[in-house]
Amino acid sequence: MKDLLKSKKGTQLDKKAKAKDLVSSRDDVQNFLQKVSNMPVSSGDARLVFALDATASRQATWDTASQLQTEMFVSAQSLGGLQVQLCYFRGFGEFYSSPWQSSPDALLKTMTGITCQAGATQLQRLLRHVITENDRNKIKCVVYIGDAMEENIDILAHLAGKLGLLNIRLFMFQERGDPIARQAYLEMSRLAGGAYCQFDAASADQLKDLLRAVAIYAAGGMKALVDFSKKSHKTVKLLQQQLKQ
Repeated sequence: MKDLLKSKKGTQLDKKAKAKDLVSSRDDVQNFLQKVSNMPVSSGDARLVFALDATASRQATWDTASQLQTEMFVSAQSLGGLQVQLCYFRGFGEFYSSPWQSSPDALLKTMTGITCQAGATQLQRLLRHVITENDRNKIKCVVYIGDAMEENIDILAHLAGKLGLLNIRLFMFQERGDPIARQAYLEMSRLAGGAYCQFDAASADQLKDLLRAVAIYAAGGMKALVDFSKKSHKTVKLLQQQLKQ
């Protein structure tokens, strides 16, 4: 009987501790939202790197993303506009980065001419490119869409941490549920002060809202994102809640 009472008491204490941790976490998020909402909106066009895994398994999502990228431009237009650079990797070590584009039609033309090819992930190369590019043009955030991770997580974490120091938000959107990719994407987005979300490949509307949310954040800051999340897919609210320094 004494053991049973101790067990019940221990369970109650665990529940209280978890509840306390949850409250602290919510307070941290609210403090961050308050701080960022008071920051001035960037003048001129915000710069966003739109990066995709273009290896063989990605063709269907690539085609969807090609159509939805227009939504990013439209959503950011009233908040100051958006400059987008397309990056992708595929095949045997091929890595591509486009010129900066302020027109969705120009980006769509580039994307529709590309087919996915079998190859390994090149996330290290992508993050190094972003860091170098930021020296020339200040980048607000990076959107990455992928489904796998085949690299050294320690190196990726180090590079993601550098993005965080440069105040470049990293948004990692995972298709399907590979656990290795999930762990890596979560850690990378955390270290860069960004956010992670898993999306359903069958839900184009969900991906559309996520891309629009990041574009709105890039162009209008946290206040604009909070306003947008009130009337969008629930995953956008989760995205907003993750953003922390």
